[in-house]
Amino acid sequence: MLISPQLSGNVARNCHPPGCKAYLQQQADYIQQQAPFNSAKKVLILGASSGFGLASRLALAVGGGADTIGVSFERGPSEKGVGSAGWYNNIYCRELAEQRGLIAKNFVGDAFNPAMREQVIDYIKNQFGGKVDLVIYSLATGKRKTASGQWQSVLKTTDKAMHGYSINLETEQLEAQSVEVANTEEVEATTKVMGGDEWRNWIDALQQADVLAEACNTIAYSYVGPERTAAIYRDGTIGRAKQHLHATAQELDTQLNKQLNGHAYACVCKALVTKASVYIPVMSPYIALLYQVMKELGIHEECIEQAYRLFSQHLYPKDGEVRLDSLKQIRIDDLELSTQVQQQIDQRYNTISPANFKQLTDFSGYKAAFMRLNGFAVEGVNYQQSIDMSELEKLQP
Repeated sequence: MLISPQLSGNVARNCHPPGCKAYLQQQADYIQQQAPFNSAKKVLILGASSGFGLASRLALAVGGGADTIGVSFERGPSEKGVGSAGWYNNIYCRELAEQRGLIAKNFVGDAFNPAMREQVIDYIKNQFGGKVDLVIYSLATGKRKTASGQWQSVLKTTDKAMHGYSINLETEQLEAQSVEVANTEEVEATTKVMGGDEWRNWIDALQQADVLAEACNTIAYSYVGPERTAAIYRDGTIGRAKQHLHATAQELDTQLNKQLNGHAYACVCKALVTKASVYIPVMSPYIALLYQVMKELGIHEECIEQAYRLFSQHLYPKDGEVRLDSLKQIRIDDLELSTQVQQQIDQRYNTISPANFKQLTDFSGYKAAFMRLNGFAVEGVNYQQSIDMSELEKLQP
């Protein structure tokens, strides 16, 4: 069978497994071409099948020679379809690691479920050497179930309603969008899903089980952004959740430093096209313009370049000194927030309209980046070659 992309708004309804494999190989090749770095050797990644989590796994394995455990909630092929891109990313990432003599264990399930924590801890104790020296928190989801109920996040403002434009990838149109003000309950629910509670739960459980190594580090990915996007991001419901995440980082840092000589950091990344970011209201024109400006300046990075720079220059630099800002955060959004980049965006942003956005932004690059996340638009892949579903069904993560 031939697999063609199926989009519904900004949701990909299918993926192209050989394309996913080829894109992973291209990212691994990029890391292989860079200088190796001395990093953690036993790593747990929560949210490992896409975006920054997947890029971290590839960078640490290929560039740092790390064994990894990945936890993600993905679906395989069935009568309903080919399955999710993350399912195949898990499989092909494991194969890439095993080719290098490394471990890449996959756990597919809900990372918010305490039973999943117990499974992972049991594996670490019995089959992974007993300890991990880096834990990465990179979960992106819209809901979380806890003992006290199920929480649903919202993407709203917290001050006043705002109006702007968002890119619809299916129709390739720039559409007007209004963002309403969240109530107190919605802010709390979003913080429960996107804040630091579950990060803390994992670290506490791992520490109590004595599977965190001496001097263990843990990082959680975040975003701050410029003043232009502050209303929806910094000051919106997602921003409140990220503030909670950053506060959790400080608390966990104190806890780990006291007990294990370890550290916890929030890592602030640049704006990129991920499966999560395309959902955020009125952010997409900014990201598409950011792509245009940073490519013109020759400083554009995707997740894999960001991950390599994070580990080789910030968390595990040759001199051993972790690079932190005044708030003890790792900042790999420095190029995005540079004066040169933001001045260029400010000069152009208000000229963007539904009639000209494809010409004035890197819309083509924005959409191609999204398609690659699902195995489409990957250079070198023959999309006219038939795919045998029975062979895909034999693959296991």
